Amino acid sequence: MAPLPFNIQSFEHYLGEDKLMGGKCNACGMVVVPPRPICADCGGIDLEWVPLTGKGELMAYTNIAVVPPAMAAEGYGRNNPYCSGVVGLEEGCHVVARIVGIDASDPESLSIGMPLTATILKSEVDGIAKVRLGFEPS
Repeated sequence: MAPLPFNIQSFEHYLGEDKLMGGKCNACGMVVVPPRPICADCGGIDLEWVPLTGKGELMAYTNIAVVPPAMAAEGYGRNNPYCSGVVGLEEGCHVVARIVGIDASDPESLSIGMPLTATILKSEVDGIAKVRLGFEPS
């Protein structure tokens, strides 16, 4: 089977298989999540899929109470906020993802530098299966 293209659909395909994969540039070694078809560092196009450990630390976060429709359909809102954060992965890249397993209504429950582990969030909204990357405290 030919490798999947370096795009968000392929990234989500791997998540659906319970795999966290990134795109690695063979010219400069930069790893990105989600992957892009062209290296943002050197412009290289010789890329490969690499498995990631899913371990990292919280670099920045925000708790969100005014939510977009897709999050409202999952039950989030003013009385049930969710958290989104920037996670620095062991592989040296950064990814924005939902932070779960915490009390999003209490910002004090989070701290910059806290260790996190990737988790794959699966849901169904209006009969459509969704898969997303999340992180939870380690």
